[in-house]
Amino acid sequence: MTESRLSFKEMCAKFDVTPRTLRYYEYIELLSPEKDGRSRFYGPKEVARMTLILRGRKFGFALEDIRQWLLIYEKEGTSAQMRVWVEMADRQLAELAEQKIQLEETINELEILRNETAASLS
Repeated sequence: MTESRLSFKEMCAKFDVTPRTLRYYEYIELLSPEKDGRSRFYGPKEVARMTLILRGRKFGFALEDIRQWLLIYEKEGTSAQMRVWVEMADRQLAELAEQKIQLEETINELEILRNETAASLS
């Protein structure tokens, strides 16, 4: 094995994902490792894709959105992919901002209720 390829186990360790997760990403065509018999090997392209997949998941993007976004690069190139990325990021930022507002409201309500309950115990 060359240094530029990772085994299945090495890929799981590098990205701290379970074998099930890695197999699922292959199943839904996010990753396409080289296969040698039953062994799978991941080259630089697959490592880069995995980095993007995990970053997208961290930001809250759906796997299908990530898959479609990765396909744009293969079909239309970097410029088209980046335009779509900006649109996706704008939508996600708006959604996260709304979630933040809702979370802040929930925290405030919980603090009020907690303080009222604590005061009633005195």
